[in-house]
Formats: sequence, C-alpha cells, structure tokens
Amino acid sequence: MGHFDGRTAVISGAGQGVGQGIALALASEGASVAVLGRTERTLVATCELLRERGARAEPFVFDVLDTAGVPAVVEDVAARFGGIDILVNNAYSGCYGPLLSLSGEQFRRGFDSGPFAAFAFMKAAHPYLRENGGGVIINLVTSAMERWDLSTYGAYAAAKSALRTLTRAAADEWGRDGIRVNAIAPHAVSPAYARWREAHPEEAAEFAASIPLGYVGDCERDIGRAVVMLCGPDARYLTGATVPLDGGQANFG
Repeated sequence: MGHFDGRTAVISGAGQGVGQGIALALASEGASVAVLGRTERTLVATCELLRERGARAEPFVFDVLDTAGVPAVVEDVAARFGGIDILVNNAYSGCYGPLLSLSGEQFRRGFDSGPFAAFAFMKAAHPYLRENGGGVIINLVTSAMERWDLSTYGAYAAAKSALRTLTRAAADEWGRDGIRVNAIAPHAVSPAYARWREAHPEEAAEFAASIPLGYVGDCERDIGRAVVMLCGPDARYLTGATVPLDGGQANFG
C-alpha cells in the first residue's frame, strides 16, 4: 500500500525530465497518473515505465499553450480516472536570452506556457480537487528568480515569478476548500541540462561546484521524492510555500 493508492495525479510535461521523475515517484506510491505532453512517443514510454511499477497510467497528447483546450482535457482525465487529486504544472516552453534579442511573441510564450497555462489547469481542476476532500497543486518555478545576475534569464524568471505569486494567491483562496498549493524550484539533470553539460563540461562543473550539496539533482530521487512528501500527509500544514530543491544554491528569502 502506498500513500496515494486510489488517487490520481495529472502531470504536464511528463514525457521526460523532471515531469517524468515526478510521475515515477508518485506512481511508486500507488498514484494513477495522467501523463500530459506534446510528444506521443515520450508519453507512451513514460506510461510503460509507470506500469512497470504497478501504476495505472494513460497518455494525453496536449500542448499547454492551448489554454482554451485545458478544461476539456481536465474533464477527460477526471472522467477516465474517476477524479483528480494532484495537479503538477511542470510544462514550460518559454525562451532565454538577452532582453533586446527577444521578440514580444517570444516573451509572451513564457507567460502563456507558464502562469497562463497553470491558471487554466488550476481553475479547471479546482472542482475535482475540492470534491475529493481536498487535493494538492504543485507549480514548478525556478531559482533563477533569485539569481544574483539575471542576464539572459529575464524572460524566464519573469514568467516564473508570476507563477510563484499565483501559487501564493491560490493557496490563500483555496485553503478552505482543503486544497494546498505549493511551488518548487528544482535543479535537475533533465535531458536539456544533460545536453548542455556534455557541450560545456567546464562550465557545467563550475555550476555543480556552486551548489552546496555538490551536484545537480536527480529527476526522480531528488525532485520526485520531494514532491511525494509535499503531496502527502506529512506536509498537510504546508501551503503557499516555494520550496527550493536546488541543493542550497539559491538564497530564497
């Protein structure tokens, strides 16, 4: 028996990386998982991994930029799984680079895939989370919000800062519905990070050395397992928080 037997988690961007790590960790505790993402091949592969752990898992091909389509996909998940208990807003497809190099469309994309998409999912999932006696929402933000030098990270940090504020507002408004809402700011060896590390080994070594714990986190063991804790009974009194899962690198106030 796991913490989440009989409970359903919806995870965006779950085909790989941090989203997949969170899915694996929750599935290991008995959760059924709706695996959302843009690429069917990676979603199917993730579902196979989850089923190997004895969990029910179904793929849902969906691009979070389609915010108008969010209510329908949430309704579909709830109908097929019998409800929703955990929502993880992980997907993001924004941009990086010096501000003067970015177009308005690129800048808006970060907000559309970040706080706007998360808001759409949170609002659509709210009735199901409340109906099941209270649920949990986890929004992924970034320690880049606290960087000493925001050069090239401005658009990314701006979108994630908005999502952090949205997290706090929802926690304040929905606590009486039994819904807890927290954010995490992870460092993890995602496929994108792994490619960057291979291309820039010296810079990657310096980055890892700047983390007090000395390494970049594992998607499942360091990030997914922390999400298990945040969604479980041991964190029942925690809401509205931003939890830095970055090995102590950022100085969150």
